Amino acid sequence: MSTVRERSMPRGATRRPAAAAGPTGRRGGRDGRGSPWPYLLIAPAVLGMLYLLLYPLARAVLISLQDFRLRQLILGDADFVGLRNYRTLLGDPEFWEVVRRTFVFMAVCVVSIMVLSTLVALMTERLGRVARTVLLSSLVLVWAVPVVAATTVFQWLFHSEFGIVNETLTGLGFESYEGYPWFAHGGAAFGIVVVLIVWQSVPFAAITLYSALVTVPAELYESARMDGAGAARVFRSVTFPLIRPIFMLVLSLEVIWTFKAFVQIWVMTRGGPGEATTILPVYAVQTALAGQRYDLGSAASMLTVLLMSGVLVLYFRQLFRQEGEQL
Repeated sequence: MSTVRERSMPRGATRRPAAAAGPTGRRGGRDGRGSPWPYLLIAPAVLGMLYLLLYPLARAVLISLQDFRLRQLILGDADFVGLRNYRTLLGDPEFWEVVRRTFVFMAVCVVSIMVLSTLVALMTERLGRVARTVLLSSLVLVWAVPVVAATTVFQWLFHSEFGIVNETLTGLGFESYEGYPWFAHGGAAFGIVVVLIVWQSVPFAAITLYSALVTVPAELYESARMDGAGAARVFRSVTFPLIRPIFMLVLSLEVIWTFKAFVQIWVMTRGGPGEATTILPVYAVQTALAGQRYDLGSAASMLTVLLMSGVLVLYFRQLFRQEGEQL
């Protein structure tokens, strides 16, 4: 039987009774639970965030249900018309052409971004320390370039008279590109916008995927190679299953950012030439500003939000279904 020894107390000392524990197990019950002060302290930030996020959305929904033009913007006497603006848009063939172009633009950009980002992340993992540091620093610098500044640089690169792209192609023997007006041809302008979006998006995706790759245990790679698996099989059976959550997160973010690309297109082409680079966000602004049809512009914005939400809902349903089958 073990003997429990107590520390001897000095003579004359008396034991003090332990402080009564509160209902939560802490002395005095002073852990702050039940107090309104934490909620009052964060209330200004929460209310400000809700105002900045919800008020513009609610205002846009309200305008999309009204006859809201320049007169109503000044006088404020807009009439409620219900879903008339939505019926006008949905019955317009031009709107559906813009929707088709938007999804083509999104698919081309997102596929290019994810493929290039994965290749860059895999290459970064295999580089030495110095080369890896240089590459990651370069990616961060590219990512930090302001959107308008990067768009202006691309405009000068493809300038018909002073652009370095035309000069380089002409120097290589492609005489037909001397003074070639890139932004006057729909296909060329569309391709330049895609290149710009991909160039700006690859750094974030590549760095995020590289951060996921470094968490894969090296023992799994060694076991796969000992079993005779090649590089493609190792990536398909070992690497991708482990980084799949991060890969899907990056994919969903790129879908959102590409779907709402507006600044690059507006600064570079204003949706032209013709309608070659007009996607839904650009179409909404054009509709609102061209004839002061703010009601149709708001309706187009709401339909853009609904379409993007629908794409993400279908994507996440498929993702959760696949995860459930794996479990």
